[in-house]
Formats: sequence, C-alpha cells, structure tokens
Amino acid sequence: MSYDPSPHPPPRPHVSPAYDMTYPWQPPLTDPAPTDRRRPAEPALGHHSDLRILRSAYRWQRRTATLTALGYFTLFLILSAFAPSFMTHEVASGLPAGLLLALLQIPVTWLAIALYEHTAGRYVDPIAARIRKQSEVDAKREAAR
Repeated sequence: MSYDPSPHPPPRPHVSPAYDMTYPWQPPLTDPAPTDRRRPAEPALGHHSDLRILRSAYRWQRRTATLTALGYFTLFLILSAFAPSFMTHEVASGLPAGLLLALLQIPVTWLAIALYEHTAGRYVDPIAARIRKQSEVDAKREAAR
C-alpha cells in the first residue's frame, strides 16, 4: 500500500445529500436557499371562520335530509315490528296501513332530496361561492406580487 501525504481526502463520486451525512442526525452540508416568506397584507383564503361556517351549514344540510329519509324509514320499521295490528289495519278497501306507509316511502325520499337541494341553494352554495370568489381575488393578488 502506498501512503498519500495530501491533507485532503480523495474526491468521492456524486451521491445524494442524504448519503453525504456521516450521522443521520447531522444537518445537510449545504443550506437550502432562503425563501422570501412575507405575510400577505390581508388574511388569505380559507380563513378559519369562513370554512367553519361552510362546514356547519353543510353538516346541517346533510343531517336534515338524512334524518328526514331515515327517520321515516325507522318509524316504518318500528311500527312493523311493534304495532302489527296497526300495520294490518285496512285504511281503504283492501289497502292495509303498512302497505300505504311503505308506498309513502318514495315521496318522503323525494321530499328529502328536495329539502337537500333547497338548503344547498339557500344556505351552502352562497357561502361556497363567497369563499370561491375570495380565493380568486387572493390568487390574483398573489400573482400580482
């Protein structure tokens, strides 16, 4: 073996920075370029209160429509299980109450869908449109910088 008297170690082949570290807890040998992170003059889109309002409106909308449809269906199941005399009672000539309540499930489902659409148009969509418009304004403001 020959002795190399040079004070510098021989150059190593190019390896990714993660493997250049002697120990895994050491910071990288080169610092990344500092980025200019200025705070926007106005709060950015998605201000927590706006999103919280949208989430609560959407949650209320889902619960109302779901409870309308599932509540009626649950009532029908409870009556079927615990009130068989009521369900077999004839409402019209040959039409038992159970069959009438089962047939009413379709209009109740339509009512739940209509209620969902109504609350979406009246409460949820305007909030979402306002947040969407604000995001467009914020995006244009950021692009102008």
